[in-house]
Amino acid sequence: MEILTITSLILFTVIAAIRLDWALFLILAALPAYLLRFNLGPIPMTTLEAMIIIVFTSWFFRARPWQRFKKKDWQERRQKYPYSLEIIGILITAWSGLAIAGFDNASLGIFKAYFLEPIMLYLVVINRGQGSYRKFIWPLALSAALVSLVTFFQQLTGLFIFNDFWALASQRRVTSVFPYPNAVGLYLGPIIFLMAGAFASYPRRSNLLTASKKILLLLIIISAIAAIFFAKSEGALIGLAGGAMIVSLLYNKRSRQIAAGIITAGILVLIISNPAWQYFQKKATLMDLSGQIRRQQWKETMQMLKNGRLISGAGLSNYQEAVKPFHQEGIFVKNDDPDWYRKVVWNDEYKKQVWQPVEIYLYPHNIFLNFWTEIGLFGALLFTWLIGRYFYESIRLKDKLERSAKMINLGLIGAMSTIVIHGLVDVPYFKNDLAIIFWLLIAMFGLLKIKQKQTE
Repeated sequence: MEILTITSLILFTVIAAIRLDWALFLILAALPAYLLRFNLGPIPMTTLEAMIIIVFTSWFFRARPWQRFKKKDWQERRQKYPYSLEIIGILITAWSGLAIAGFDNASLGIFKAYFLEPIMLYLVVINRGQGSYRKFIWPLALSAALVSLVTFFQQLTGLFIFNDFWALASQRRVTSVFPYPNAVGLYLGPIIFLMAGAFASYPRRSNLLTASKKILLLLIIISAIAAIFFAKSEGALIGLAGGAMIVSLLYNKRSRQIAAGIITAGILVLIISNPAWQYFQKKATLMDLSGQIRRQQWKETMQMLKNGRLISGAGLSNYQEAVKPFHQEGIFVKNDDPDWYRKVVWNDEYKKQVWQPVEIYLYPHNIFLNFWTEIGLFGALLFTWLIGRYFYESIRLKDKLERSAKMINLGLIGAMSTIVIHGLVDVPYFKNDLAIIFWLLIAMFGLLKIKQKQTE
């Protein structure tokens, strides 16, 4: 297996040397390649990481950025990298998280895979981003199509779902190429909005080739939504719905009216239907099973942070060890029984029925707490600032852009919206492919800003 991987990477190196854009296309199409692992001597590596390093090295020696430090170049007017100060700050806080964790192998792996390498790819995208923005979306669409096809196969057959509980036909949750169902929604959610932006960016009146591209994108979007449904990733579905509402409210007057009508109809359903209201209330207040587990996680996380780690966090890849002294082995799951509390106190048999063991997860499953525990309070605030600035500037910019770029911009808004909404109860960044998608969104919007500035 390692021989095949190394042979493939040698071929990929040749492609990067000849056609760097093709190599970049392959990286974005093969983001799940982080699941393929090997050792480069004593260093553990994933195929995706190796591809990023190869592309960055190829670009670096082509671009020769060191020549910018020559005296004559300082006199030239050069476009700054978008969000350069935030990126430097994030790298510093990530390095601090590495130091707090003691520079062990696990924390070094997190630093390079979730911070250093995604930002390396960000630099390549910014420098190779001339031309159509769709060239970054189509490889992601190809990847989404393949991921969706695997979920359909699993849904129909139950094969290759490596968890007996999820594989049962009565409660099937597909995982595609990933190890758990929610990874399907975390991966496909933002890509769906990017594809929708690309779809809408094509001219309304189009030739046969353009029409074919639009039909293909539409089919992949529908397939990806169905894949998330088969994975039963409620957080991703809510993120998609929330992102769609945000984009609708921003697009034009007619879409705002439609969004307002949908919201009004939803409120009326909640008022009229008691079961619908009960379901909504349980989900909104996190009183279902997964919600109560999340609340317990957050409670333990805050106890850990208040115990001398408010500023520093736990350090990269050190959350499980840091939260262990504050962890409860399980919780008594609350239900609609009005006599629940008395039974839990006095009835041993009832205790067994409502007892739910809770493991120590890798992260607290909240986008802000995830960053806080890994790279400290300043790192979490920096990411919050970066995301807030992204939304603020993209909303301000949307009406200044020509139609095609405006549609891409709305897709970028929707993609980041679903990341943030889903991230309220999950981990939308700390995974190799998700970190790449996050920084790709930042890079693509940065290119929109640069192009608009040059136009003005």
